[in-house]
Amino acid sequence: MAGLLAATRPSRLFPLPGRLAGRAGLEAMSALALLRAGAFGVEPPHRLLRVLLAFQSQGPAGAALSMACQRHPTRTAIIDERGSLSFAELAERAGRLANGLRAQGFRHGESIGILCRNHRGLFEALFAAARLGARTVLLNTDFGGTQLADVCERERIALLVHDQEFDAAVGDCTPAHGTVLAWAKPGTGGRPTLDSLIEAADSASVSSPPRGQQIVLLTSGTTGTPKGAAREFGTSLAIPGGYLSRIALRSQENVFVAVPVFHAWGLLSAVVALALADTLVLRRKPSPADVAADLQTFGCDALITVPILLSRLLAELAEHPRELPALRVVAVSGSALSPELARRCRDRFGDVLHNLYGSTEVAYASIATPADLAAAPGSVGKPPYGTTVRVLDEDGNPVPTGRHGRIFVGSSLQFGGYTGGGSKHQVDGLMSTGDLGHLDADGRLWVDGRDDEMIVSGGENVFPGEVEDLLTGHPQVTEAAVVPVADEDFGHRLRAFVVRAGGSLDEEQVKDYVKQHLARYKVPRDVRFLDALPRNPAGKVVKRELPQD
Repeated sequence: MAGLLAATRPSRLFPLPGRLAGRAGLEAMSALALLRAGAFGVEPPHRLLRVLLAFQSQGPAGAALSMACQRHPTRTAIIDERGSLSFAELAERAGRLANGLRAQGFRHGESIGILCRNHRGLFEALFAAARLGARTVLLNTDFGGTQLADVCERERIALLVHDQEFDAAVGDCTPAHGTVLAWAKPGTGGRPTLDSLIEAADSASVSSPPRGQQIVLLTSGTTGTPKGAAREFGTSLAIPGGYLSRIALRSQENVFVAVPVFHAWGLLSAVVALALADTLVLRRKPSPADVAADLQTFGCDALITVPILLSRLLAELAEHPRELPALRVVAVSGSALSPELARRCRDRFGDVLHNLYGSTEVAYASIATPADLAAAPGSVGKPPYGTTVRVLDEDGNPVPTGRHGRIFVGSSLQFGGYTGGGSKHQVDGLMSTGDLGHLDADGRLWVDGRDDEMIVSGGENVFPGEVEDLLTGHPQVTEAAVVPVADEDFGHRLRAFVVRAGGSLDEEQVKDYVKQHLARYKVPRDVRFLDALPRNPAGKVVKRELPQD
């Protein structure tokens, strides 16, 4: 069985017989996960053929929409601030948009950039790009003008779809086929919009492109300039199968996606949910109060989010209680989940929390289920179907259970290299995540910190994440970030940035709290109090933006 589950880079990790058995076993187990989730049942041959053809010509996104349309065309696909769209309506609009873009001169293989918040327009553009076999670049809504221009040039964006609010950032960008507004105010001065292109285009079927859609995701850029990570997908069920093997989404439910879809976590969750014919509930700028209200109004069964928004949602519900009886899955990713936040979630909702660990480059590495988080609240769980995780030392050798090392991941989902050149370090087909961690006796993975964040203080290894987890467990702390600073005596010490939850917590109380629970060399040298920590749209703390003096 271990051989069947370990389908990573088969040509590197398997001899030929094991490779074939591994791939067949992975596909079979992935199909069972999809069947269990209700993605399909006993289907007529013509229906399966249509989905298979969509998979081959359009890739996973197009296949997801095709799958839902075949079985549940009248079911609501998207609810956003403009109302609702059925799966049939979404598919028709995507097809018309593809025809409209083709009429503007867009051709297969060219790059389309999408700079949108979460709303129907993002998905219309995504699925139209799939119909065209376009190289699709999902752009970060936090980009400034210079950064956006640099990325558009590097990624050779030939057409840019963007929300009107980003006009200033788009600035003088002049893609070959122009720009199109996705979410716009009434009266756009004759500028093309998705709606105007859709209304003007015919509904004729779009001819199948010679190759499927390539999707380019951008790294978070928390440690430097965002890089493009491109993927081309074959006709494998490993992507949704691995996800559903650990996260219990089910067909025909309502799923609130409260994380940017331009990031891997949001995109993956949204496409898997659509393949299950789930209804996506979307907001462009979801506040904790908005999320709480929509979870109740639409009877959401699942919430896809990031730890910081989950924390704020729990605070909102503590102040303004609501009954959310339908909510049975809360799934987070994008940044570290503290044991304290896992406990708060379990106290409020029960055993519903899932935590996915991965990166733009390796996709998902491990997923903690509610059972994992109950038994080991600080862990990130176990690898899903088709994924191998190993913890290696500096020489590339596996380290013993419980010993720190570098985390490496292998699967069919890892990217093939950055669009600007270069890749992540690899060992025997396994790719580095850039994190340090360890495996426990039950096979669960624990992330100890970034490879480049571990410091040596007084001859001891110190991981800032351990101190951050402790601090966020303090009743008067809502957020904490810890960074290294030079120290004459110890080489390096820690500096803590703390966001208080009211009260009169001071620096000495913070230090005393750490001293009571951790070794002396882990006590911060100094403590700074902030109103909020700088974060990117995915909820990750951007430590380079913390005060430096």
